[in-house]
Parts: sequence; structure tokens; C-alpha cells
Amino acid sequence: MTRLGTLARNPWARGLFVLATLVLAILALWWRGPDWNTVYHAFDFVSWRWVAVGVLLNLLSVVARAWAWRLTIDQALPPPKPPFDQVFSAFGVGLLGNAVLPARAGELARVAVLRRHLPHGKGTSATLLGTVFAHRLFDLFPIALLVVYVLATAKLPHWAVTGLVILGLVGLGLLALAILSARRAHRTETHGQRTLRRLLVMARQGLAVLRAPSAAFLAILLQTVGWTFQLLAVWAVTAAFSLDVPLPAAALVLLLMNIATVFPLWPGNVGLLQAAVALPLVQYGVAYGTGFAYGLVLQAVEMSVGVGVGLVMLAREGLSFAALKRMEDEEEASAEDALEELADEDEEAFEDEDADRYVTPVRSRR
Repeated sequence: MTRLGTLARNPWARGLFVLATLVLAILALWWRGPDWNTVYHAFDFVSWRWVAVGVLLNLLSVVARAWAWRLTIDQALPPPKPPFDQVFSAFGVGLLGNAVLPARAGELARVAVLRRHLPHGKGTSATLLGTVFAHRLFDLFPIALLVVYVLATAKLPHWAVTGLVILGLVGLGLLALAILSARRAHRTETHGQRTLRRLLVMARQGLAVLRAPSAAFLAILLQTVGWTFQLLAVWAVTAAFSLDVPLPAAALVLLLMNIATVFPLWPGNVGLLQAAVALPLVQYGVAYGTGFAYGLVLQAVEMSVGVGVGLVMLAREGLSFAALKRMEDEEEASAEDALEELADEDEEAFEDEDADRYVTPVRSRR
């Protein structure tokens, strides 16, 4: 395991892994991909005005989700609270990192950027990572609504129904686990399981927002608004291609494209995402090649907002991409150290509590 960890941190090894997976994806697309002539001619009659509407709706989605993260941060950190412009800047840089780097590296990037504006007290990195974790957990509420809507209205292949139900149950289980750990992390049965214990400690640090019901409700509402804007953006791009599909088809596309990017094997999972988008649209009478072209534009819309906003915010912070990568590596090491310390403190508290429980009955018998 130590060798694997060292290998995973090696930039050359990571780069070779990304390159290998990308080459394999290109070969798979060329061998078993769509009719490329159909893909090419699908762009002949695209209404680019609708594409512009999709870009605008995605930008509004980013603003709403950044505001939800700020509410989470406000409840987790002591004063001084970071203003919205700093939070939005860090969030935008994180979008850039997720778009161009594998393994969701943008999550660490946004923590690194925001931490530059905060006092570097003990546990700041761990707390900010906890707010990122909490912010991602708040996605489970709109995702649950989206899953229910898709199951009730969309044309689904039978294999997808079971997958969506399992996804929803796993998500609800993670949310319940995080809420319990946020309230009483040292009482959870994670003694000796260091990786899981660090995750639970991180959740406790970031999920302080759950102790403020009004702030938690507003954060969830903003996340839901953000997902609604994303759904409308997906539907706007279907209008750009004149696909003539209903809103439930757009909801199904949004859900599947997010599933396709959960584990980013290479930047953007290009090819995999398009296949995930095109396949369900076949049931709505959309040719696979046309659906593939639609997926390319849809990903371009998503990435144009993430990359565009990210580059602007990177320039605003006065950072280069190389400097951001160094900060991300330093932040990862700093956060690991802080989480280790917090996990050790929880373990000591757990042991002290067990000792108190043992001593009290002995004293009572005396």
C-alpha cells in the first residue's frame, strides 16, 4: 500500500496513467464509436443562440453553488469570514482544476486558493476540506429529486432503473453517516480504521452548518437552484440541436453525465461522457451519432464556464497553473497532517470516555 501511495503521488506516474487511459479511450472510440460522418453533419444546423443560453444558465448555476459553499464555510470557520468574492474566486479555480486535472484535483485547489486569504490556524485545511465534503453532500438532495423525477417520467432501460435506485440508497446512507459523524464523531465505531476515521473527522469539521437549520436549508436550496439551472442548460442545448425531446430526457442526460464523471480517468472523461449521453437518447428517436455530437457540445458548454471562470479567477489571484499545482500538493500534505492530529485527538477522547465509563461504576460500588 505504501508503494502504491508513493506511486500515486509521483507526477510522472500520474501523467503516464492519464495518457494511457486517454489513448485507450481514443482507440475504443475509433473502433466502436459512432458514425463519424453523422457526428460531423449534426453540426450543420445547430442554433448557436441556444448554446449561448446554455452557457449563461451554467454560469448562473456556478454562482448559486458557490453561494451555497460560502454558507457552509460561514458556519464552519470562526471570524473573520471570507467574503463572497474570495469564495467565488476559489470555487472558480476549483472548477478549472476539475476540468483539466484527473481525480477531482480541483477540490484541493479551491481549498488552497481560499486558505491564502484566511488565518493559518490549526486545522484550517481540514475544516475547509470538510466544507467541500459537506458542500458535495448537499448535492444529494437535488440528486434525489432528479432521480425520482427521472424514474417517474423518463424512458429508462431496465438496467438503469436498478442502478439509479442503488445510487440513491448509497447517497442517503452517506448523508446519514456524515450527519451522525458530524455530531458525535468520537462515538462512531471507527477505532483503528484510520482512513475512515479521518473522513468522519473531516465531515464533522465541515458539517457544522447542520447545527444551523436555517443556513443548512438555504445551502440545500441554493444547490437545488444550481442543479435546476444545469437542467435548463442541458435542455437548451437539446433545443440548439432541434432534438425535440421532453424535459425528462434532459433530466436523464444530466443524471447520466454526472455519473459518467464521478471517477475522472482522464480530463473530462471525453468520449465516455458522450457515450453516456447518446445511448439513452436513442430511445427518444435521436440517432446515436447526433446524440454523440450533442454530448460534445454539452461538455463544451460545461467546460467553457468552468475553464473560463477558472482562468479569470486564477488571473485575479495572481497565480500561474504551475503555482496552483504546487499549492495543491502542499495543501494535500497539510490537510493530511491536520486530519491525522484531529483523528488522534478523537481517539484519545474515545479512550478517555471509555475510562470514565469504567471508573464511575467502580466508584459507585465503593
